[in-house]
Amino acid sequence: MWLVGLGLILALLKLGDIGFVAGWSWVVVLSPFALAVVWWIWADGSGYTQRRAMDRLEDRQRKRRQRTMEALGRDKPGQRH
Repeated sequence: MWLVGLGLILALLKLGDIGFVAGWSWVVVLSPFALAVVWWIWADGSGYTQRRAMDRLEDRQRKRRQRTMEALGRDKPGQRH
């Protein structure tokens, strides 16, 4: 996502003829967008995106279980009272 943000900033600087970016080629200015597309193709094709989504889901489940155990008065899972 940061590649898209970088591309937008560079494109705006180029369009406004601001700073050192004004002298750059459009190919260089727009290259972060191409890199973002390559990244998304790789991430989806390799399963990276799905693994990250599953990790986030597992983390939320772990935190929810921990909150439930604390609400029940059990500090650690498996602890006997």
